[in-house]
Amino acid sequence: MKTLLIGATGATGSDLLQLLLNDGEIESVEIFVRRDPQIRHAKLTVNRIDFERPEQWAHRVKGDILFSCLGTTLKDAGSKAAQWKVDFDYQYRFAKVAKENGMKCFVLVSSMNASSRSPFFYARMKGELEEAVRKLEFPKLLIFRPPSLIRKQSNRTLELAGVKAIRFFNRLGLFPSLRPLPTGQLAKEMLRAAKEGVVG
Repeated sequence: MKTLLIGATGATGSDLLQLLLNDGEIESVEIFVRRDPQIRHAKLTVNRIDFERPEQWAHRVKGDILFSCLGTTLKDAGSKAAQWKVDFDYQYRFAKVAKENGMKCFVLVSSMNASSRSPFFYARMKGELEEAVRKLEFPKLLIFRPPSLIRKQSNRTLELAGVKAIRFFNRLGLFPSLRPLPTGQLAKEMLRAAKEGVVG
């Protein structure tokens, strides 16, 4: 089974990458990154690409499963337009190329409150991306909407504060559906669900 991954250098993506490399059913893993993660493995191919130049990498987007863990924060991106480019444009463009190249399974990390009708920018962006990739009509499309994520060595102040607050309420028996999820657990669920019914 051949897998492709974008967003391999982020928290969820790096956890997923390790799972893919250690899974005996996965024969090869190709990642598409803007910076080299400095990981070497016999079945890993690292493609450093410019997401703005699909003509340079589109021919490599072939395999059994495409995972997308790509994303950034408004703070890191610097503007809503720049965040939209990473969180929507790059992911949609990659998914479109994958579908055109005959890939059958696409696995996307979205957001718990994703909705194209949301008044909030981030949730609306994620909702519009979900709608756009659904229109591509992959034979198998998996969209994960995790609650707050517990990232290893996270420096996202607001996210850390949110996780602490939700854990406090969870201990009181409140908001069980919002229980924070470790990125490693999310990655495991993504891989498990993707492998079901997919024959390499």
